[in-house]
Amino acid sequence: MMSKQYNIILVFIFLFGFSWDQSEAQIQSGKEIAEYHRVKARANADSKEWKTYTAKTIDKLPGFHISADPELDSYGGWKVNRSKATGFFRVEKKGDRWWIVDPDGYPFIHKGIDVFRPGSSDRQIEAMKSKYGTKGNWLLQESKFLKGNGFNGTGAWSDVDLIRQSPSPLVYTVIVNPMGAYKSAHLKKYGGKYKMAGWQGYRFDLVMVFDPEFDKYLEEAVAPIAKYSNDKYLLGYFTDNELPWKNDALDRHLKYLAKDEPCYIAAKKWLDERKGKDATTEDITNEDRLAFTAFYFETYLKKVAAAVRKYDPNHLYLGCRFNQGSEELSNPEIFKVAGKYMDVISINHYRKWQPDQSIMANWTKWSGKPFIITEWYTKGEDSGLPNRTGAGWNVPTQLDRGYFYQNFTIELLKSKSCVGWHWFTYQDNDPTDLKTDASNRDSNKGIVDSNFKPYQPLLDNMKILNNHVYGLIQYLDK
Repeated sequence: MMSKQYNIILVFIFLFGFSWDQSEAQIQSGKEIAEYHRVKARANADSKEWKTYTAKTIDKLPGFHISADPELDSYGGWKVNRSKATGFFRVEKKGDRWWIVDPDGYPFIHKGIDVFRPGSSDRQIEAMKSKYGTKGNWLLQESKFLKGNGFNGTGAWSDVDLIRQSPSPLVYTVIVNPMGAYKSAHLKKYGGKYKMAGWQGYRFDLVMVFDPEFDKYLEEAVAPIAKYSNDKYLLGYFTDNELPWKNDALDRHLKYLAKDEPCYIAAKKWLDERKGKDATTEDITNEDRLAFTAFYFETYLKKVAAAVRKYDPNHLYLGCRFNQGSEELSNPEIFKVAGKYMDVISINHYRKWQPDQSIMANWTKWSGKPFIITEWYTKGEDSGLPNRTGAGWNVPTQLDRGYFYQNFTIELLKSKSCVGWHWFTYQDNDPTDLKTDASNRDSNKGIVDSNFKPYQPLLDNMKILNNHVYGLIQYLDK
């Protein structure tokens, strides 16, 4: 019989996750290590601790032959195994692998770049004008540049209305922020600052899903998407970004909120009905916490998914961009709810050298849906930028960034449930732009610098991987 202490440890691992950083070199055979690249990485420029990792690249995969690019259609879909064409993007599981299916019915992997826009600061906009003259010229040249490096789409915070003006647009996504808009309005009640808030800026790290006022902001944020509803180059929609879906949200509602607040009332009613009595925080179990996260999350998701489909029934709902490994990414109840409403589950992936196969398998097992990685990157210390901010790790060179890209995407494709990825971001942070969020201020995240000069060693590695994704899938599926 297991001890009480052992049971407690198992519950803790189930609820909050357990992971550690380990060099892949430690689990590869000596022969394999010699064939793959070795890359150093550290948390940021202030960290003294470097670790060495193994990076797989397709030129060193045993038995993989780099051949001519397969024939693609106008969206970047693979012109084989055609299935039902609906005129819009959808998802389909073929055999044991998930795919996006493009409007013409061909299998498709979305290879995108976040924040694809002609400059994100005054200095960068001036550099754009100097190099390209107009936004229209920037769009034509840089769309061709992305496609020339094997990308077929754009991720969140891109200049969507500009992208749509292209005669052959990249496959784009749209992000709307109903909860973010409500948070900004709600802050005014507290003089523009909460007494206690998490890093995302939400009061007590709680998403205000039970506030009836949220519904008004939801409608205002989502209604404008109707103008995209017939655009065949739109992949789908995100709502909000990295909301704090905390495992102890039930405790937080009852401990921190005033008893007359709608969110407190909803949480208290839920717990009382579950326990069959006038319950307190002393009555809460770990099972209650998990069950409440499902109820709490579903309250948000049911509303936003319904609004998205009301104004655009044709395109995919791509979710709310999960982020926290020890919170929602380890919570099966959250994923079960996500699978009911999302077509594809969006995940921002940080703090690990590569995605974990067992964790990715859980995401799909729990939800029954495919996923897309919507943020990830590394920063090169040869860029000349300070590289002190941001969640992506530092590596010595742009070539190392390229090796990281290949290794990471190979692992994603191994999962058979990943239908795309969006590198964060198109252009480097501008350290002189003090108006931006501090986490996006001084780092080499882009594929181009602030003067629109490409990081060629990075792009060379991105290109060869991107151009052989479909052949790589064939190789991996054997």
